[in-house]
Amino acid sequence: MSVSTPVENTITRFSYYERVVHWTVALSFVYLALTGLALWSPRLYWLAAVMGGGETVRAWHPWAGVIFSVALGLMFINWARSMWLDGDDCRWLMKAHKYAVHDESELPEAGRFNAGQKMMFWMQCLFALTLLVSGIILWWPEDMSRGWRLAAILLHPVSAILSLAGIIVHFYMATFATPGSLQGMIQGWVSSRWARTHHPKWHREITKR
Repeated sequence: MSVSTPVENTITRFSYYERVVHWTVALSFVYLALTGLALWSPRLYWLAAVMGGGETVRAWHPWAGVIFSVALGLMFINWARSMWLDGDDCRWLMKAHKYAVHDESELPEAGRFNAGQKMMFWMQCLFALTLLVSGIILWWPEDMSRGWRLAAILLHPVSAILSLAGIIVHFYMATFATPGSLQGMIQGWVSSRWARTHHPKWHREITKR
């Protein structure tokens, strides 16, 4: 990761490619969540009307799943190596409650991604895999056995709800809990002060100091 200075005292957080992939994953997930809720509950079917009607939602929901899966696959290829947990990450997780209350003084120094972000990445990949497999079964139910269909009917909404809950936490942490994080994913850069505060190990690696 090279140092970049769009303005003084800033460094590159995410490349243009990383941001395009991330926002493709994010926007396709939002569409999947809204259309999925419309298809899942009659009380939420009004969402389908907002997004073009029931037939449109039923037709595009699985294709949005394909886009989401491809984009997430690209994200996995790009970030998986950086997401492995090490000893510091395990110690970070033991004291994660301190991070939640903005007390990072006793936490091990974080690299480019902290342990919470790494855990979120792996959990979302697991949920996405479950959603993909169960979604394929539900896309072509006539070609599947009754047991597979029943399993998919159960696993698909459960995985979706858990994944949505994780994304809500992710959004909260990137906006209200850690101001400046979202800027890195939108503009691609963060201030040196932000990097030193929240990801000091990563800051030293890329600035060599």
